[in-house]
Amino acid sequence: MEISQEYQKNLYRAALVFLVIISLFFVVKFLSELRSLETIGSSDSNVITLSGHGEVQAVPDIANIYFSISKDAKTVKEAQEAVAKIEKSALDFLKENNVAEKDIKAENASFYPKYEYKYDAKIMMPCNEYGCPPQGGNSVIVGYTASESITVKIRNTDDAGTIMQGLGTLGVSQLNGPSFAIDDEDVLKAEARKKAIDDARNKAEVLAKDLGMKLGRIANFSESGNYPMPMYYGKATMSADSGAESAPAQIPKGENTISSDVTITYEIR
Repeated sequence: MEISQEYQKNLYRAALVFLVIISLFFVVKFLSELRSLETIGSSDSNVITLSGHGEVQAVPDIANIYFSISKDAKTVKEAQEAVAKIEKSALDFLKENNVAEKDIKAENASFYPKYEYKYDAKIMMPCNEYGCPPQGGNSVIVGYTASESITVKIRNTDDAGTIMQGLGTLGVSQLNGPSFAIDDEDVLKAEARKKAIDDARNKAEVLAKDLGMKLGRIANFSESGNYPMPMYYGKATMSADSGAESAPAQIPKGENTISSDVTITYEIR
């Protein structure tokens, strides 16, 4: 059955009208979005900016300690061997106290020469009534110092004092800590951020209501955080000759505060 010319014309007209309507719809939508973007960026847009604060307290679940080993000897090899001997004793001790190998990190291994100034009698200048002039001589190498630093993460925080006591008797040169921290802070940071955002939003809703307006969408957002890691010491920073009594068996951990501060700009209408 053939389609009449009149029917075909009507079909084309309907299709053309439909395309015109669809085109107008998208043009209007595009202009609306463009106007909205221009409003956000313009100085004439109505906005309010509020700050919010949120914080979370948590008991630290790890303790970080740091110690170094330093030894002097006539040769580099002897100095390094002396450091290695103490390092092995320290690592064996940590292993005996259930510290995993992945939680022990050695760094900053180095050696350097030790100098002394030796006077040379052949070029020494005699003193006179004005005093003694600078005496001649040279700096000479008299030995070498080898050193290495090690950081340790203790997952059972109750063992921190005992481990520090033991390390203090093994000949380490310097022992610092413990620094109590939270191993995975991401969840707590997110919680603090949410509290800060809720705080800013509540303030904005109250202010908008007082102004007789309503909140629109967010035009700008920024955040700053404070994630302190307090340092605790037994009595003071310990060295190898300070004795085992320098660190108590139990060291108070306290609480760490993780906070977030946000600033949010809202459109109002």
